[in-house]
Amino acid sequence: MSRPDLNLLFTLDVLLAEGSVAGAARRLRLSPSAMSRSLARLREVTGDPLLVRAGRGLVPSPRALELRDRVSQLVHDAEAALRPAHALKLDQLERTFTLRTREGFVENFGAPLIARVSQDAPGVRLHFLPKLDKDSAPLRDGLVDLETGVIGKTTGPEVRAQALFRDRFVGVVRVGHPLSQGKVTPTRYAQAGHIGLSRRGLGQGPIDEALAPLGLVRKVATVVGGFSAALALARACDLVATVPERHTGSLRAGLHSFALPVPLPEFTVSLLWHPRMDGDPAHRWLRACVREVCAQ
Repeated sequence: MSRPDLNLLFTLDVLLAEGSVAGAARRLRLSPSAMSRSLARLREVTGDPLLVRAGRGLVPSPRALELRDRVSQLVHDAEAALRPAHALKLDQLERTFTLRTREGFVENFGAPLIARVSQDAPGVRLHFLPKLDKDSAPLRDGLVDLETGVIGKTTGPEVRAQALFRDRFVGVVRVGHPLSQGKVTPTRYAQAGHIGLSRRGLGQGPIDEALAPLGLVRKVATVVGGFSAALALARACDLVATVPERHTGSLRAGLHSFALPVPLPEFTVSLLWHPRMDGDPAHRWLRACVREVCAQ
């Protein structure tokens, strides 16, 4: 079944409002003959004469009277849907945004982000969820408004991304640990006891790949799934945690951090969202707030 020409709704609305082919033609800036052809199409589509001659004028048929209010409302709703959105009034905005972030983001950026958001929109609430994987389904399904993370192979191809900051891995030990003093060489680093970091429980990673050409192997004493657990262990015993520097800034307070003695590439932490939110003014404002806070 072919779809009806929805432009005919606008034509019918004007015809019923004017009650005249000539008047409707003037209002729509069409020639009388073009308007007459449109009326003929409407009659064919509806199976009703719609406007019937009475003397020198036209009067609506019973079907036209029945349609008049419905068509007028449909046209009004269509115009409203296509009209530009109203200007965003942040001081009146009441909304909850859900952000899915990797461990350390809330601890480092949560407080300044909440303060920044409250400054403009006191009625906005932020709901932070832990990011346990890189699956883009929560963004795609509308369960999450924003995510932060490193773009990878599992990131959905439709997902929008904007860089927030560059980060690098650093070694972290308790104050008084042997590696807190003197030059940290690849050998000293490898021979120390280590805390492996893997959400999937894997003990090997980029650090081990960087040590391998030097003939060195880390002594991994334990494997944990998060930055907080790794740093808590490093604080309490003589094990080395290797974590992202900027992402764990506040979590590393009171610990000794050092540059890794092997080359590891820096990585970019990005802000991620679904493209259906591109045109949402409140969502655009929140994205700007996150970028501003992370740039400080």
